[in-house]
Amino acid sequence: MASYLQIENISKSYGPKILFENIGFNINEGDKIALIAPNGTGKTSLLKILAGKDRSDSGGKITFLKNIRIAFLEQEYDFCPENDIFTQIMSHSREFAASLDYDSLMQYELRIKQFLTNFKLADFSKKMKELSGGEIKRVALTEMLASEADFFIMDEPTNHLDIDAIEYLEGYLSRARCTLLMVTHDRYFLDNVCNTVMEMDHGAIYIYKGGYQNYLEKRSERIANFNAETDKVRNILRRELEWMRSTPQARTGKAKYRIDAFHELKDRASQVRTEKAVSLSDVKGSSRLGSKIINCRDVSFYYGDKCYLDRFTYNFQRYEKVGIVGRNGAGKSTFINLLTGNYTPDMVCTDAKEYAVRDNDDMRGLLTGDIDRGESLKIGYYRQTGMNFDPDDTVLDIVNDTYLLGRFLFPHDMLGNKIGTLSGGEKRRLYLLTILKEKPNLLILDEPTNDLDIVTLNVLEEYLKEFSGSLIIVSHDRHFLDRLVDHLFVFCGDGVIKDFIGSYSEYRAFIKDYEAMNKALSRASKDEKRAADKTKPGQGVVSDNGGVSGMKPRHASEKRRLTFKEQRELEQLEKELESLNAEKAALEESLNSGTLPYDKLQEASERIGEIISLLDTKENRWLELSIA
Repeated sequence: MASYLQIENISKSYGPKILFENIGFNINEGDKIALIAPNGTGKTSLLKILAGKDRSDSGGKITFLKNIRIAFLEQEYDFCPENDIFTQIMSHSREFAASLDYDSLMQYELRIKQFLTNFKLADFSKKMKELSGGEIKRVALTEMLASEADFFIMDEPTNHLDIDAIEYLEGYLSRARCTLLMVTHDRYFLDNVCNTVMEMDHGAIYIYKGGYQNYLEKRSERIANFNAETDKVRNILRRELEWMRSTPQARTGKAKYRIDAFHELKDRASQVRTEKAVSLSDVKGSSRLGSKIINCRDVSFYYGDKCYLDRFTYNFQRYEKVGIVGRNGAGKSTFINLLTGNYTPDMVCTDAKEYAVRDNDDMRGLLTGDIDRGESLKIGYYRQTGMNFDPDDTVLDIVNDTYLLGRFLFPHDMLGNKIGTLSGGEKRRLYLLTILKEKPNLLILDEPTNDLDIVTLNVLEEYLKEFSGSLIIVSHDRHFLDRLVDHLFVFCGDGVIKDFIGSYSEYRAFIKDYEAMNKALSRASKDEKRAADKTKPGQGVVSDNGGVSGMKPRHASEKRRLTFKEQRELEQLEKELESLNAEKAALEESLNSGTLPYDKLQEASERIGEIISLLDTKENRWLELSIA
């Protein structure tokens, strides 16, 4: 394989803090590398140097293979708020587009539209200022992927994406014949995309072929071997120390190199590698939790014509661990803000129990129904946008507890550091500590894995497994959800919430079964379709305790009979889904043929976007009726 990138002797420091010094490594064609290191050790700085956005302090040498194209995905995407999506991407890639002939340019524009459609951004004319954080990230990814660069450099590509978008990106990168170097905390994404792990530890680079589990095993072996070697050096040092302590006369005429070697041995003998990790043992426990947590009855929330919550009824239980999943914009954060009272009623109509509510951004909407919170409830709410630290404050100003800060990997020499100098992950870790030290009995975490390093995530998971209160997690991290939650609230859009009993992986398996069945229905004859209807996964499996395993309506635990009208609707939906899937397959075949003229390519691309949107709506309704 060709060597795509050779690094020699590059360094980076910020003030007295050395991130890395004189490091070097090589990346070959086809390598898909995950860069792992604790927060604050220079991962982002290294990527920026490689992408030409920053410089090495020590000069050094960075050599890319001649004529390969490089695409860099930064954590924060630079955009013009007034640009529409398509214009934004084309303006960023103006130099690349100018190098293309007419036919290649048309193909490039088509690739952009196809990626946007696959990322559920079919309205190319929408302005950037109207997009959510997750949608902006999908625009940035589209710009990178559509370039068909030879080498992708990506800094946290899954941050702010919903799980559907992550799984699409994961599938694309795992199949693509590309070379990539990325920083990620998503362990499933890492395992499914990467074939190599690169660790940056104490200023050195270590390479491990294979996935995340192999990295953990080989890293432990490396540390054990290093410490065993340290023990040998200490034995030699003891002998040399006896010689150094002998009388000056005994050392007269001895070689100076031996004295120099003694000091080198002394430095090496002091080096012991430890598995440093955040310790949460000092913040375990919670305030006393009463029998009532949060009871919701017929709660609906509308903002303009959009329904975020539709007649939601549920009583949260003591010690339960709930995961919340759904696409960006489906209302997950809105739901949490309603539960916590972050949307405050400012107008009451007592007869209808309707409230006009608003948040800090003065968002207004209509809330109906009852949300009743327990008297002993003490909520700890970790928000995506909750870090309102003064950049001139120090670490010690935020948490005035040196022992606890030390346990959270803020050593004594960092306590005076200003917040503005901390990495994104270090700020997140400090923010998490401010919440946990208050010992809440209901802990709500809204995308807690963003910017946290993998080591911190592992320890956080262990803490949350033992948390002696109730837990609600909004997350796109599948590994995090699988390890922690008992069941899922699935936000389907239009205010519909489904309760799935099981892990996220089990939920995805359920959905894949449904999708496989739907494809089979599109090919099956009427007789085969009737046979398939008898084994729909939406029917559920009756468990030993009489409950229903799988998706269930938000306020019922038993399947009800469909009305005649609903049954007819279900039958009609199955016909429409079959027709839409067949049309989608035909369009995809045409697009992949390479024979369509540009105007037909444009029409086909736009129609596929419409079909995907229709399938999304109709499949959700089919699922709702099938498991009603």
